[in-house]
Amino acid sequence: MEDIVDLRLPDILGKYTDICKCEKCVEDMKAIALNKLPPHYVVTSQGLLYTKTNELVNQFDTDVITEIVIAIEVVSSNPRHE
Repeated sequence: MEDIVDLRLPDILGKYTDICKCEKCVEDMKAIALNKLPPHYVVTSQGLLYTKTNELVNQFDTDVITEIVIAIEVVSSNPRHE
């Protein structure tokens, strides 16, 4: 799941122009999104293939995007840096 969030987050962040995108804020956004998404662990190439196939399912994609957007809103409203 971390790889998927890593792929999606920069594209979604690119649509926001008025928020902090420093490393600390981006890592906080990522952590919040990952804590809300179900884990998907794989240890074989077959498991990786299953996960990649699952990424194509619309609901899966919608869930990932939704949690990333919520995380962006939370962090941009309450950044932890100075």
